[in-house]
Amino acid sequence: MIISAIILGVTAGKPARLFGRDDEWRDLIDFSTAASMGATLALVYGRRRQGKTLMLELLARQTKGFLFAATQQTAAQNLADLGMAYADYRGLRQAVTFTGWREAVEELLRLGEDRATPVIIDEFPYLVSATPALPSYLQQALSPLGYAKEHTRTRLILCGSALTTMAQLLGGGAPLRGRAAMELVVRPFGFREAGAFWGVSDDPELAFRVHALVGGTPAYLEMSGGSGPANLTEFDSWVARRLLSPASAMFREGALLLREEPSIVDPTSYAATLTAISAGNHRRSEIAAALGRPSSAVAHLLRGLCDIGLIEQIDDALRDKRTVFRIAEPVVRLHQLVIQRHEPELVSRRAARVWEACADTVAAKIYGPHFEDLARQWCFLHADPETLGGAAAAVRPTEIACREHRQGHEVDIVVTEGIPFAGERITALGEAKGTLAPMDLPHLQRLEHLRGLLPAAKVGRLPKLLLFARSGFTPELRRLARSRPDVELIDLRRLYGGA
Repeated sequence: MIISAIILGVTAGKPARLFGRDDEWRDLIDFSTAASMGATLALVYGRRRQGKTLMLELLARQTKGFLFAATQQTAAQNLADLGMAYADYRGLRQAVTFTGWREAVEELLRLGEDRATPVIIDEFPYLVSATPALPSYLQQALSPLGYAKEHTRTRLILCGSALTTMAQLLGGGAPLRGRAAMELVVRPFGFREAGAFWGVSDDPELAFRVHALVGGTPAYLEMSGGSGPANLTEFDSWVARRLLSPASAMFREGALLLREEPSIVDPTSYAATLTAISAGNHRRSEIAAALGRPSSAVAHLLRGLCDIGLIEQIDDALRDKRTVFRIAEPVVRLHQLVIQRHEPELVSRRAARVWEACADTVAAKIYGPHFEDLARQWCFLHADPETLGGAAAAVRPTEIACREHRQGHEVDIVVTEGIPFAGERITALGEAKGTLAPMDLPHLQRLEHLRGLLPAAKVGRLPKLLLFARSGFTPELRRLARSRPDVELIDLRRLYGGA
């Protein structure tokens, strides 16, 4: 989609160089070109390699704004570099020497005296680590009766990849609390957008496999040699060459994601937690048992991994205070289950043999869970309300007790709709199978049985039954589904292109 508007003489059309990010670009343009008087503040952050810097460089170029990229060096060195960048932007022959960061902040905020002007500081956490008082200087400069608020249209954008540092800038009693007009988190592409970015969306099975291994981080395309596998026949050899080769930039990526976050002070314990979750331990008690620790001792590890976006906490659809944890970044899961466990063989250039030997692990621990994740995402983001029996307010898993079988039955998908002043109503139940065998009638029968076990207080109209199958459905199941308005069949093609 092309965003077309002319705002204050600035063309807001998204540059062709920028793939996707339509909503993010629109937000940045709206913020950067707002005509109202008064300097304003925005935060842009997300994990590394999501394309933040490219997007902000294009924004600065298109809006004739100022951009300074901080580096990991002393405060004095960054201040000197800022003086050179400031002089270059103003067309001065000599670098400007700022006496300190307080003066630098005041001068940067004056850049918007004549028009709405983006002033972008990239890698802001590097500056804060060397000058902890910097957020306070900004707070003072952006005071309601200060010069910047009354006489400029400066649009200050602070960007960074240290998630905890950036999030804390606006938290609790932080100096900038209440000062920001926008907080934009740049996330990986969704699975559909990632398929188009990699050029594999025409083959849903191929798109699914690629996303299950590398996710939606834009930079991974270039780090994987600049292209994905051409077809399913080449997929295994592509994995061996581009993901499992020690010469590939992707080889240690799953480990580096953890170690490059400044808030992670004990990488070994966090890595062990990721290993436990990747192996199939999803509940807090299971994770603690795998680590040999009491449940109370893993809370900070789980919270830290959630904060940096490597895992996700999912609440149970029917039981309060019962949660599961899943890997949110596929590259981490690939590293934990394949690369880390077989590193000596991979370093010895036996990638093809390792990949073949790990086929069962990949199917059960990677493809299976990933297909369930995509099924839940599809329900929440892409499915029509008619498909789900209502508008999805939440899509979560659960476990339903069964007296007949004397055990609990896991349910992959529970779709709930919010009812004003009446809580939630279950509109659909779903089962997702990422195996290579097609779904058959017993899967539908099991789901019907589970529907009968739902608590009456949570059910209004008869919930729909959703069957997700990576490998499709048997003819018998398809015939039956055509006569059942309460049954929906979703294969990979519908997952990637339908509603």
